[in-house]
Amino acid sequence: MYLWRNASAVCFDMDLTLTKQDGIDALAEFKNLGDEVAALTHAAMQGEVDLADSIEQRMRIMDPSPEDIRAYLAANDPASRVVPGAKELITALLARGIDVYVISGGFRELCMPVAKYLGVKPANVIANRMYFAYGDYESDDEAAPTKFAGFDLQQPTAHQGGKPRAIERLREQHPYQTIVMIGDGVTDLEAAQVPGGCDLFIGYGGVAQREPVMEGADWFVRDYRQLTDALKKHKVAFVGSGAWACAALTLASRNASEEDPADQFEDEVALWVYEEDYEGRKLTDVINETKENPKYFKGYKLGDNVRATPDLIEAVTDADLLVFCTPHQFVHRICLEIAGHVKPGASALSLIKGMRVRPDGPQLISEMVKKTLGIDCCVMMGANIAGDIAAGELSESTLGYSDLAQAKLWQKLFESPHFIVQLNPDVAGTEMAGTLKNIVALAAGMVDGLGLGPNTKAAVLRAGLDEMRRFAKAVYPNVKDETFLLSCGFSDLVASSYGGRNRLVAMEWTKRQVAGDSATFEQLEEELLKGQKLQGTLTSNEVQAVLDQKLLSHEFPLFTTINLIIHGQRPVRDILDYKAVGTKEGMKRVQRELTSRVGGGLVDGDMPFDKA
Repeated sequence: MYLWRNASAVCFDMDLTLTKQDGIDALAEFKNLGDEVAALTHAAMQGEVDLADSIEQRMRIMDPSPEDIRAYLAANDPASRVVPGAKELITALLARGIDVYVISGGFRELCMPVAKYLGVKPANVIANRMYFAYGDYESDDEAAPTKFAGFDLQQPTAHQGGKPRAIERLREQHPYQTIVMIGDGVTDLEAAQVPGGCDLFIGYGGVAQREPVMEGADWFVRDYRQLTDALKKHKVAFVGSGAWACAALTLASRNASEEDPADQFEDEVALWVYEEDYEGRKLTDVINETKENPKYFKGYKLGDNVRATPDLIEAVTDADLLVFCTPHQFVHRICLEIAGHVKPGASALSLIKGMRVRPDGPQLISEMVKKTLGIDCCVMMGANIAGDIAAGELSESTLGYSDLAQAKLWQKLFESPHFIVQLNPDVAGTEMAGTLKNIVALAAGMVDGLGLGPNTKAAVLRAGLDEMRRFAKAVYPNVKDETFLLSCGFSDLVASSYGGRNRLVAMEWTKRQVAGDSATFEQLEEELLKGQKLQGTLTSNEVQAVLDQKLLSHEFPLFTTINLIIHGQRPVRDILDYKAVGTKEGMKRVQRELTSRVGGGLVDGDMPFDKA
């Protein structure tokens, strides 16, 4: 069952597996030669005669012309040839992103109409090909192939053992982890009996039941509904219910609803809510009654299939897909609480922008989740202002992954016509970009609060993007430069610096600083964000701790200047002179750090290494 539910590609035999009758037999009946040809077909399917010899003998008996083929296809509609349930199964497989192939010992000329009807791409049909030669004709106008002249012996399916060879070629061409073969005959069973063949063989007995196949199959079915019903339906749970979590939930709940064409997700989506009071009632009760989160995402419906619960363990139990979207400072505690309750084989997605600083260096949220819970964790970061997404405006996000199959599943859960999900095999770069932009957004808010123009803001954003990229590579050397040009980098930085909460709070903080009516970031967080958390100041402290630890503060003057300003150690207007201020103050930080490590002895101005 596990292999079936995690298949990368599924290969079907055609005759008596997808169709009610063998194609060659059906053509023979059409030419009134059915009995003689059917006996040879049965012997081949039982493994009693060589496959190539059987094909040759049957086709010589019929001696079909191109006109015979056209007439047969015109008289036999593809829908009438297909066994019950086959189209529904293949539709579900394709909707889940699973590649579907037809590998047939029959002829491509007879298979293609059926494959097209079932939605299988022509390039994914591997079958024998007929040859036709020019017959006798009386004039040039009649010059056309008319006589059957054999078939292409170069096709693997023309020979015994051809199906495992065809699968072996697929493995050479594609990075498939799990290939399933479905068929009714001994030649299909061979696909599971040799190295390089399929990983799972499912015998199909809806038309014919052959003893060797029934005994040798890993799984034997007589109705395709068994396979369709056995396709995994993933239970989804969200941990966190802030604005961004709710915006993402509107996308996921819609895709997980009964309208899901692949029936890939369970309809109900669990939502863990930190219980709070809302106008004298429990917030979870209000959400379940109205299907809206009026405290953090007022005016937007979450989905009728969303069920809120204040019980964290209840929310995550039995979930296959866990979406984490809480303030990053709470994630470690949450992971420790649910450890031991997470379903084996589950996977996680972090929408959280932040990091955890430990004595041995920074730890990304995805790393923390993976280590604490023992499950795979992708990340999704981007220019994702919550209200714009819920309103259906065009948005995009970057999904960082290490497992492509999991990434495609997450992509299906969130992507919509107006929400584009880019896949990026750079988890650390994707997450670092989404995390670090919050610091730069603070600087953008300071620029706006000072009433400065677009030149200054553009200069700060350019410097910020550069420091984001360099810091990420300093901590994670394998981070890709191009990641910072994706939505998680450049786009998220721009959106957050013009419309995000960090820019909003920093702008108001700066205005009050200038007016002499100062307020703390904590006060403004409560006043402006109504309970939501400001991530930029905390992230700035975390990044600065890493820079000091690695003796790099002077090499990141913008980050260093921002941190000095938010702590009141430099005036806010120093953002205009960040390069000089940050470099000078950063060098002082390095000297202080080195002094504390070696117990003094440095002369002011001396540096123990060349400035990069």
